[in-house]
Amino acid sequence: MVGIGFRKDFAKDFLSTTTLRPDFIEVAPENWIGIGGFWKKKLHEALEKYPLYTHGLSLSIGSPDELDFELLKGVKKFLTETGACVYSEHLSYSKCDNAHVYDLLPIPFTSDAVKHISKRIQTVQDFLERKIAIEIVSYYSPVAAEMSEIEFVNAILEEADCDLLLDVNNIYVNGFNHAYNPNTFIDALPLERVAYIHMAGHDQVSETLIIDTHGEAIIDPVYDLFEYTMNQLQRDVPVLLERDFNIPHLSELQHEMDRLKKIKVTSLTKEFHGIHR
Repeated sequence: MVGIGFRKDFAKDFLSTTTLRPDFIEVAPENWIGIGGFWKKKLHEALEKYPLYTHGLSLSIGSPDELDFELLKGVKKFLTETGACVYSEHLSYSKCDNAHVYDLLPIPFTSDAVKHISKRIQTVQDFLERKIAIEIVSYYSPVAAEMSEIEFVNAILEEADCDLLLDVNNIYVNGFNHAYNPNTFIDALPLERVAYIHMAGHDQVSETLIIDTHGEAIIDPVYDLFEYTMNQLQRDVPVLLERDFNIPHLSELQHEMDRLKKIKVTSLTKEFHGIHR
């Protein structure tokens, strides 16, 4: 399955034409909890046609602040009412001392952070009565690191016993910015925990820096890394095309989704015939 984020920017066109043909849609629960009127109607219209996956923005799992249980109550109700297949969030934080920065800030790669975050993920999973998928985010400078990024990520996945949202573009961006091989990073992940994949574009602003924007088309090297990832996974996993702004014609989004689906089908066919890379 290959899906698309359900954006208000193109929701009306999306629902009134067949130009864009996803297998599912994704929303951020925070953007839809408690919404009424026109947009509630449009969301319900979409849910009549497509399964729903969700990707949260405000949990701030790495924050020193207490977990926001009012938010989690709203999320739990939303997941139940919409029949959402997956709830995912970011391995980052976005608030401290009740100050929201509206960005995904990097967490120090330390053993204390592993314990803190793993306990919080377990608490969230117990409250929601489901596993959540945690996304490895893009970052531009490590903070007081005591271990490598892969050691940090794997320790949290193991201790929290949660699923992984594998954003292939983020791995490519981090590999480029921090000079490591993204294929080797993929190989070192517990791929059996991958419940969901994100694919997106980015902006290379200099010879040494890429910014993760979700506002551009996917480039060939990221498609190549996706193909490599699918060959390593050797199983079907839902894939989302992320496009948050600079929205092109819907036919261009469908073209990207078609290319992702073709790569998936080719990889799964190789697995079926016992041909592995």
